[in-house]
Amino acid sequence: MNRPPRRRVPRHIGHVVHGGVVELSLLRAQAHSPSYFSLMRSSSGERAPVDFCIPCNPYFPTPDIFEHLGRNLETILKFYPSDAGTITQELCSTLGLHPKTVAMGNGSTELITWIDHLLVRESLAVPIPTFGRWTDQPLETGKRVDMYPLLESRNFALDVQDYVSFIRMRGSRVAVICNPNNPDGGYLPKHEVLRLLDELIDLDLVIVDESFGDFVDAEPYPGVADEAAVRPNVIVLRSLGKNFGLHGIRFGYMVANPALAGRVRDALPKWNLNSFAEVVVFMMRQFMGEYQESLRRLAHDRRAMFQQLSTMPGLSVFASQGNFLLVKLPPGHDGVPLRDHLLGEHGVYVRECGNKLGTTSQFLRLVVRPQEDVRRLLIGMTQFLYSGSLHEIPVIGVHHRHVNPLSA
Repeated sequence: MNRPPRRRVPRHIGHVVHGGVVELSLLRAQAHSPSYFSLMRSSSGERAPVDFCIPCNPYFPTPDIFEHLGRNLETILKFYPSDAGTITQELCSTLGLHPKTVAMGNGSTELITWIDHLLVRESLAVPIPTFGRWTDQPLETGKRVDMYPLLESRNFALDVQDYVSFIRMRGSRVAVICNPNNPDGGYLPKHEVLRLLDELIDLDLVIVDESFGDFVDAEPYPGVADEAAVRPNVIVLRSLGKNFGLHGIRFGYMVANPALAGRVRDALPKWNLNSFAEVVVFMMRQFMGEYQESLRRLAHDRRAMFQQLSTMPGLSVFASQGNFLLVKLPPGHDGVPLRDHLLGEHGVYVRECGNKLGTTSQFLRLVVRPQEDVRRLLIGMTQFLYSGSLHEIPVIGVHHRHVNPLSA
């Protein structure tokens, strides 16, 4: 393989990325992965890395929508947004929700923070591995976090009855599940989620984080937001940035009965949503067809990517209903040098999971992306894992046989 000449940079400082240098120390500086902006600022190269790290919808917004946003950029940046109530009213009108049951936040993390401050009193149970803020946020405010281990031997599947027994044994007052779960993409069918809510009716709070729920194709109507709106102790959390491919806007929402939703909504700043969020929410209805098509394309790519990764010797690939796949490297391999190799030699940025509770650095979370990007990922992984031997990497086309979504 011909590569551009390397710049002479000490290994401890950086690594070449397609003619530029990226500071690999950024990847080790904090628990959370560095932002795309941080990587770009640290690189002297002109070619942006392919992002397999941050779970973002690659097919939405469409180029036409970005063009529309670009034409209105000056207005969006110059003028104050409407208050959160106005934006929430439009979101609810589009999604068929009642405004009194909804609170919108500046990203789901803002809502997690307020839920913790306002509604979590002493203890919270959460399966691990999962999204780190569900463990870190309550720990930061002095709560007891009861961590229920999801077992690799069971493919990280959540056993509802065993989780309930764990909660009873620990005396947890709040319970959380992420569905689909992050980082493995494990999905609990709707009837099982409802069984969990029934079993835990006496808790202070049960939170179902459906941030990746729009990517589910295992059943037609997987979410439980309608149930949350009428139950006494249930909150459903939904993300717009992840699903719409617009992480930078920072917007999400929660659904709960009017009393719970009102407590969070009243605590939020009146103008906690920015003008970009307002413009996108008011565009949603117009572009819902394109959005649904983006989800169909992504589900197809997920099946293809699952099958391609599964052909790699010794690599374990876990079933997912999210827009990412969790993989475990073959015995004897560590994700840190692989991550560095992929970024430095191939311009591919992946999420190594060594700092996620419940996993190790032998695991990578790989975002679902289009085939041309996946081939670049697979070539880099093959070269690293199998001593440079380029195996034939299948490219699965539109007419490849269908795989049961629950198994892929």
